[in-house]
Amino acid sequence: MSGLQVVEVAQWQGSGAATALRLREGAARLAELIPSARRRAVSLDDGAGKARGGVENADVLQRHLQAVRAALAEVPDGDLTVIVGGDCAVDLAPVGAALSAFWNRLALVWFDAHADLNSPQPSPSGASHGKVLRALIGDGPEGLRPAQSLPAQRVVLAGARSLDPGERDLLWRRSIRHLGVEQLAGPGPLLDAVRATGAEAVYAHIGLDVLDPQIFPAVGTPEPGGLGVEELLAAVRALADEFTLAGVALTEYEPTDNTDPEEAVLQRIVDGLFRPAPS
Repeated sequence: MSGLQVVEVAQWQGSGAATALRLREGAARLAELIPSARRRAVSLDDGAGKARGGVENADVLQRHLQAVRAALAEVPDGDLTVIVGGDCAVDLAPVGAALSAFWNRLALVWFDAHADLNSPQPSPSGASHGKVLRALIGDGPEGLRPAQSLPAQRVVLAGARSLDPGERDLLWRRSIRHLGVEQLAGPGPLLDAVRATGAEAVYAHIGLDVLDPQIFPAVGTPEPGGLGVEELLAAVRALADEFTLAGVALTEYEPTDNTDPEEAVLQRIVDGLFRPAPS
């Protein structure tokens, strides 16, 4: 790996949170914390768009998807791409790019408080970030799904604790591995789950709401009982030690009026994942 390529995608239109506009500032703040000489911000629409197929702002989200794909096409070979969102739906293009690069050798570990496996059919919120993992495994609306679907059996859902009955049923029907927070106390179960997919490379999606809100409350949809920072770092480091890291995403940071403790937590995460160990 020759370096980090930080791609800032300050998208808010995929979120169903009332405070979604804060994601724009969150993406900028978070991107600045990551040590990299290679940093770019994808040019995005700033306003809302039109709903289509039960998805709010679908036309804007489709344009964003195309813009992120174009940005990723310019990333030098060998760089580790770090996507900084924005809402979780920013990961459509990056996971698709990783899948094109690694094909059937890729597993996706989805660190998130939510499964993001909602039906592509119309829903009360119409929020794309609650449907993005469903789209990645092939059940997405036209224009908002990857060129190639990721087999559900190569997905590991990690730390999710807010699932509706339909999502729980889908986990069983599609053989999606799910590790709760208590199973992530040590890296063993996670490594076993990824090994069972047969993958050699891993893409790590990190929705920051996977953290316990007592530690990090600056997200739009907090859920109690989440991971600690060191548990998250240990899990991702263990993945990187055994598998090729195909990409990382950090999403869903919504700054509040109390940014100092929030950014202290984010700095711990960034340092733990991206700063080289002293020689």
